[in-house]
Amino acid sequence: MIFTEAELQEFAAPLSAAEDQKCMNAIVMVRDALEPLGFSYDNRLITKLHEGSYAYTLLMNNTEMERSIRILLQGSYANNTCVRMESDVDIAIIQERPFVVEYPQGFGDADYKIETKPPPAKPFKDEVYDCLKVKFGRDVQRKDKAIKVHGNTNRKDADTVPCKLHRDYRFARYIDADNYVGGIVFRTDNGEWIINYPMQHIENVYRKDMNTRFMFKPMVRIVKKIRQVMKDNRLASAGEMSSFGLESLLWNIPNSIYTTHTAYRFTFGETVRFMFANINGIHECKEANGIKQLCPTQAEIVKYQSFITDLAGFYQYTV
Repeated sequence: MIFTEAELQEFAAPLSAAEDQKCMNAIVMVRDALEPLGFSYDNRLITKLHEGSYAYTLLMNNTEMERSIRILLQGSYANNTCVRMESDVDIAIIQERPFVVEYPQGFGDADYKIETKPPPAKPFKDEVYDCLKVKFGRDVQRKDKAIKVHGNTNRKDADTVPCKLHRDYRFARYIDADNYVGGIVFRTDNGEWIINYPMQHIENVYRKDMNTRFMFKPMVRIVKKIRQVMKDNRLASAGEMSSFGLESLLWNIPNSIYTTHTAYRFTFGETVRFMFANINGIHECKEANGIKQLCPTQAEIVKYQSFITDLAGFYQYTV
């Protein structure tokens, strides 16, 4: 299909001010719902991790119980790589104290001078679910990984993920309580344990955009929109690709590919040609957090290769 520069400029348009405010309102929604657990924010402001993102965050404390949580907007809205068909915002509700630790073999709390406490009798996800249910009633839906809060005219639909701070000391070269890889960990209702790295993802996307002269994020928005056009044209591979996966896929492309041209049609053409030329190296790609493999299984490799092949045949541009 042939795309014009004007079409790609429309695809690449960032979040509007109205959508931005709805993201902010989603954070406020969660903040207010959790106050009955004894968490207060002591007049702290909701801030952004980076000015070039919408990664809003707020720290709340319960000093009596020695607990703290961080509410963090993550995902496409946080990274300002979302497109109009993405209606949900992703909010991590991170219990930072007490946290979960992984030590090198043979080491424990005493070596790192860390005092761990037994978890509360009630799982954190249950606590959050009960609070959201009291606040929003039938708008709340419990899912395997997240708790969905349906939106209204003032706030976006939100998938909230109750989780805990994960401190991984296994790869540190020296013993220091502050020397760890920080992530989040949660257990799904089906019993699966998942570790993710949203802070690293946000930081890496921010740096990538800076280092590509602000071309990276527009290219991510364009590929997401073209994926939708491919789905409309019944290309099955497009339906298999997530927004997270596309963002990570383009994050692996060298910065120089994004800085050769200034026109979107040529820059996106370069990204597609690079991906297709290097399609057999997809197993080396990382998620945008720079830690986890993008394609940990052969099935995932085939999925991404199929999409890249279809995209290379689908995308054309006019001058």
